[in-house]
Amino acid sequence: MVPRYRVPSRHPARGAIQPVTIAVLAIVAALAVAAWFLIIRPYRDASTGETPAASAARPASARDTPLANVDALSVDQLLNEARAAMNDQRLVAPAGNNAFEFYMKVLQKQPGNPVAADALRETFSYGAAATEQTINQRDFNEAQREIDLLAKADPENYTLTILRSKLDAQRKTLDREQQQALDAQKAQQLAQQNAAAAARQQAAEQAAEAQRQQVAARELAARTPQQAAQPRTTAPVTQAPASKAPEGETITDAVLVNQVKPRYPTAAMRANQEGWVDVELTVGTDGAVSNVNVTDSQPRHVFDRSAIEAVSRWEFKPATRNGEPMVVTLRRRLQFNLGR
Repeated sequence: MVPRYRVPSRHPARGAIQPVTIAVLAIVAALAVAAWFLIIRPYRDASTGETPAASAARPASARDTPLANVDALSVDQLLNEARAAMNDQRLVAPAGNNAFEFYMKVLQKQPGNPVAADALRETFSYGAAATEQTINQRDFNEAQREIDLLAKADPENYTLTILRSKLDAQRKTLDREQQQALDAQKAQQLAQQNAAAAARQQAAEQAAEAQRQQVAARELAARTPQQAAQPRTTAPVTQAPASKAPEGETITDAVLVNQVKPRYPTAAMRANQEGWVDVELTVGTDGAVSNVNVTDSQPRHVFDRSAIEAVSRWEFKPATRNGEPMVVTLRRRLQFNLGR
């Protein structure tokens, strides 16, 4: 009888795990751990730390301290710096010390690095939110730099078009506000210049009026001795016939040859006021009027100034005695009516 030998089977026992499967599982586990520490954990910390709008807030100390010798850093060092920047909410600023620049520097050193590529893609919207807040703060140069940085990360992203439009609108708004402020300043300066010119004109008119009154006073003072030596004649409100002269004398009254109408006061016209003014005036030997005084008026002080100014400009044919001009004093009443 021939003995039989059993040849061991080369098939693995049922339920045994092949080495290839173990190797694949080990690689997947290693990638999962790496993804957790390099992408998911920083991204989750950045997402749960603050809202996208709040993520734009960056510490002033970090903003003023760009990292030196970035080109000398290794890929791992750049990734560490990028994670630190993510945790500090330094997504796109300050220049030279932000997560986006670190991740893009990684891609320059190691194109296709999955950690950097995924991080840039996942955090793009947060970087855009930070840039939008920079635009709203009207830091236009910084906003343009951040937009250019985002464009390097994803040049085809439509969010860039929106950010550029907002930046342009804010610039135009600022230009318009500055122009309005400049126009308001020019208008204020023009108003001040006009007010100063009006004040100078008023001062000049007052000086001219004072000088005119001084000249009239000097003329009156020069005529006073002659007037005192001659008899005083007074004309009533309505021109009265000349009084009978003594025998041997011929006296003629002063005749008004140029009557200037008084100006109706604006305040009285607005108030619909009417009235009259009685004035006393002196007619000199040359027919000029001087020494105009108000003797009575109704209502008081409303039409006095207009009456004095008008009467002072009247011109007379002088009164005469025996053909020689003489000084006389007359009285007149000026009526102020609205003509209704």
